[in-house]
Amino acid sequence: MSDNGDRSNGVENGDKPSWSERVLAKFGLSRKKSIRTDLAEVLAETPDPKTQADSEFTPAEQTMLQNVLALRERRVADVMIARAEMIAVKKDIPIGQLLSTFAKAGHSRLVVYGETLDEPIGMVHIRDLVSYLTAQAAATQKGKRPRRKFDPKSIDLAQPLSETKIARRILYVPPSMPAVDLLVKMQATRIHLALVIDEYGGTDGLVSIEDIVEEIVGDIEDEHDDQESRIVALGDGSFLADARASLTEAMQAIGDGFDVGASADEVDTLGGLLVTLASRVPIRNEILRGPGDFDFEIIDADPRRVKRVRIFRRPPEPPKRERKRKPKAPAETSAIPPAEPEANTPPNMDNRNASG
Repeated sequence: MSDNGDRSNGVENGDKPSWSERVLAKFGLSRKKSIRTDLAEVLAETPDPKTQADSEFTPAEQTMLQNVLALRERRVADVMIARAEMIAVKKDIPIGQLLSTFAKAGHSRLVVYGETLDEPIGMVHIRDLVSYLTAQAAATQKGKRPRRKFDPKSIDLAQPLSETKIARRILYVPPSMPAVDLLVKMQATRIHLALVIDEYGGTDGLVSIEDIVEEIVGDIEDEHDDQESRIVALGDGSFLADARASLTEAMQAIGDGFDVGASADEVDTLGGLLVTLASRVPIRNEILRGPGDFDFEIIDADPRRVKRVRIFRRPPEPPKRERKRKPKAPAETSAIPPAEPEANTPPNMDNRNASG
């Protein structure tokens, strides 16, 4: 028997099978199908781990395996942050104001641009900014011997960001790029932030490495993330919602009766639903008819997007009252003309006739 034949039958000759063969043998599968297809079928047939004690996967493992398989079909456009929700700074922003922006944004990296977002320059990292401020505070002034090694008063908070030279390079990717390819590129370049550029060269959105990792492991919340829900129930039975809330979140929070139907296939957020219903960006205080018994009141909006909306049940319409019709008079009665009153004859005229 040839060497190739020996290698092909290595399992029979005592060689250890490969890991893929062991996985397939574990589940009784053959190599006729791809490992991806086999694994997808196994996950689809695996009972719910929450109800089956002898399940092969824990709930977390099953969810992550399914997400890994689904990541192949995800594109950058599916995971990016929309342009309207981006937090970015101009290249000439004073570093004091930049510190305030970092504090409010809650992000460690911010995009830096020129005049508009369509002129990106790079990104600034909070660690680089802190290192720069620390170096400025500890710098020795020429001709003077500082009393302390660290002097915060020596920091010029009015200095523009462009003069600090701390801006870093950023990645530029198209919206059609597979998300898994971008993840590999971020790992290789050690640049964890990418701008999504449309076909005209304009900024379409933003993707961080955390956005892609969350597609696998789920939402990652740290100690600085806001725990408040985007949809809050009010005392009168209505709901105050952030327009960035997803339709799934809205349907879960509001409950029965709030079903957007086919609109969920076209848009993902409440803001997108409102724009679809109005065929434009609604204005403040405008009321739109919503799904089921619900209506929308625009609480806050600007020319580009809706920010906050109140969702309330539409008041029931009053029952229609039937107008009472007066009965018509019979035809014979209406045709008879009214009797003319008899003329009163003066008494003196009657006497004359009688005497004549």
